[in-house]
Amino acid sequence: MKHQIDQDGLRLPIKLDTTSNGEYAPMPLSRANLLANEMAHTSASSNAKRCGLDRRSFLIGSCGAASTLLAFNAANAAAGKTGGFYQISDDAAVDLQLAQAEVGGNEFIFDVQGHYVNPNGAWLQLVPENSRPYSTLPKASCEMADDPGNRSYLNCLSADEFIKDVFFDSDTSIMVLSFVPSTRETEPVTIEDAHETRNIVAQLDGSKRLMIHGRVNPNQDGDLEGMDELAERWDICAFKTYTQFGPGGVGFWLHDDPGLAMIERARSLGVKNICVHKGLPFGPISLEHSRCDDVGIVAKMYPDMNFLIYHSGYDNSVTEQAFAEGQGRMGIDSLIQSLLDNEVAPNSNVYAELGSTWRLLMRDPDNAAHSLGKLLRYVGENNVLWGTDSIWYGSPQDQIQAFRTFQISTAFQEQFGYPEITPELRRKVFGLNAARPYEISAEEINRFVAADQISQRKLAYLENPQPHFRTYGPKTRREFMNFLSLGG
Repeated sequence: MKHQIDQDGLRLPIKLDTTSNGEYAPMPLSRANLLANEMAHTSASSNAKRCGLDRRSFLIGSCGAASTLLAFNAANAAAGKTGGFYQISDDAAVDLQLAQAEVGGNEFIFDVQGHYVNPNGAWLQLVPENSRPYSTLPKASCEMADDPGNRSYLNCLSADEFIKDVFFDSDTSIMVLSFVPSTRETEPVTIEDAHETRNIVAQLDGSKRLMIHGRVNPNQDGDLEGMDELAERWDICAFKTYTQFGPGGVGFWLHDDPGLAMIERARSLGVKNICVHKGLPFGPISLEHSRCDDVGIVAKMYPDMNFLIYHSGYDNSVTEQAFAEGQGRMGIDSLIQSLLDNEVAPNSNVYAELGSTWRLLMRDPDNAAHSLGKLLRYVGENNVLWGTDSIWYGSPQDQIQAFRTFQISTAFQEQFGYPEITPELRRKVFGLNAARPYEISAEEINRFVAADQISQRKLAYLENPQPHFRTYGPKTRREFMNFLSLGG
């Protein structure tokens, strides 16, 4: 096998680092995380030797993923974090067949939150001529960056790379292309860009692998009126909004006049899905509107509409605990409390999405066990949705492999009433749950995904795979502030 990327095998297949999706400041790794990475590198060297492989060959295989997750288990246990763990046999680190059975799978995976950057978009006209937006991102250096001086490095964040990362280097079946909070003039991806990317995918044998949102900030001039075109011209599957975002940094509540006008308009246009960014505050000014207090109110008012809560209200500054009613906590508890206060039952019209949330929870198994356990219990086992916020975190395969093996400890299950994460429950979260609000038959999708050209090209690609194991989003506060300056 010819290794074109990371020839010495210096990158781990499961990534614990400081990368942000641009919506929160990068978070330093804990001592347990640093130890986990160190132990994973040490294990990779010894296990590769036992398998008779070089490090890179070992790490791109299933044993490499298993070995890495086992090292994470050991580091977490040493730190006393045992509320959750990656359920992997020790022998999977050196037994390829066993590793493939435990970290591999054939689930229908519907990722409801993906992103990319248009390297030729009109947004670049508003950026100073001598500036190099996104150039500090690790992904902004690849074989496509033939003339960095002319910003060709942005090709490394383009639709072609997006397709490779999502559909070739991961087990993702379908993805929804979403948007970042921005004014119309500064969108790094416009609805036209998203549509063109969808067409690129669709031309590969008419595949329906990529769906798109329509971004709307109802407190921003022109956005409410623009909803008509988004629905009628661009065949969107949902409207995406950010309650933290607005003129002068002032957000809104869903039950405020702008929020209600948005819901009513979506309803009249026949678009039943409202996707709402909640949690992951952009900063102190947006903290209030990051709460989910308004979710239960509008869910009760509009039982015929679906409210998909992106990030599940998760606040990265909050350590999740067992739900305590009436405590007024931030994070996931604010979503649960809102549902209880408004008598919105589990598995009804409110959905909790895991983009960035699961990626951050991978750092801390106790936090992960509480977060997933509460969502599955109170929002409902049929209403937790898979999302990864890729491509900011690189290919989503590592998030898939980690979730595929994560288990809530028996002690946490018994103490807090959390469910065991069974294979059936994983299949629901990975894709079957999202098929309902997005009105997709998983059986139909699996039929044509198994035969479309992306699948055929992936089979050829897997004869000599070249995953890069990089992440793309900002990793330092300086990179984060530069990133924010582009959002306007």
